[in-house]
Amino acid sequence: MFAGPGQVEWANVPAPGLGDENSALVRPLAVARCDLDVRMVIGALFPGPYPVGHEVVAEVAEVGGAVQRHRPGDRVLVPFQVSCGTCPACRTRRFAACHTYRAPAGAAFGFGKAGGGHGGAVADLLAVPCADHLLITAPAGLPAEVLCTLPDNAVDGYRAVAPYLSAQPGADVLIVGGAGPSIGLYAVAAAAALGASAVRYVDSDEERCRIAERLGAEAVHHAGPWPRRFPRAAITVSNTNDPQGLATVLRSTDDYGTCTSTAIFFGEQPSLPLLELYTKGITVHLSRADSRRYTPEVADLAAGGQLRTQAVTTKVAEWDDAPAAWLAPATKLVLVRN
Repeated sequence: MFAGPGQVEWANVPAPGLGDENSALVRPLAVARCDLDVRMVIGALFPGPYPVGHEVVAEVAEVGGAVQRHRPGDRVLVPFQVSCGTCPACRTRRFAACHTYRAPAGAAFGFGKAGGGHGGAVADLLAVPCADHLLITAPAGLPAEVLCTLPDNAVDGYRAVAPYLSAQPGADVLIVGGAGPSIGLYAVAAAAALGASAVRYVDSDEERCRIAERLGAEAVHHAGPWPRRFPRAAITVSNTNDPQGLATVLRSTDDYGTCTSTAIFFGEQPSLPLLELYTKGITVHLSRADSRRYTPEVADLAAGGQLRTQAVTTKVAEWDDAPAAWLAPATKLVLVRN
């Protein structure tokens, strides 16, 4: 549970039950820490107390009478955003904009009341509504510690490059990391898996640069003031929440290229170089990643061996050690339940 600024602890609470005949109860097997999770606890971004965790692979424990696709014992991925699958937004595959489940921070597991009060993944049981739609059968052959990393940060990195490499096969990709330790690295892994001709990764953190090199990128260690631009690329990803950094990445996007910003700007809002974007025909995309939409694609790539997410995980901890591990430094933390 998030108990207060900088505090997470175990708590005994009543076990959840099935919400209705379309819901399921799942038993988490492994949970990965999202890049936002530490900031949520340290900065008390959302009101608590609430159970933490939203990157999870689980075993189905119980299903409602109307659930057809899943049975107890099935291993499933749980997209972190809650959606119904039947509203107008879901019918057009805009699951993160579901009309049925709404919340101040977007309906999601592990965000407390700000996420709609749907429970958190570091728990004995997690209640999942609309189970036939929301739960995704986990691919065989991958360990739980890999599967749990897929539904959020890996999806975030993937969606920042996949649609644009599909439209422009073999394009070069520039990724600037920093705001979230793992998202930029997952973007590197996705770009490499999807056939980018060249992948460049820029970051001030030497460990992340080393991981990016292992994933196939040309890594550039950058510290200090931002340059006006880096060498341009057709597809760019800005994972920095420094407004000046975002401006640099935008200027590093080639004519009629696309820049996706995966960072969240809580404080100072960026001043965009709008005239340059206009004259060069740059497309800028900002949004949350759509977990239900892209998790199946990410899972297929991981199962096929093309998407090498294992290199991003830097710490695997035991389930019982969660309170200490949750706030410990790590590019990517995974909790494994035995």
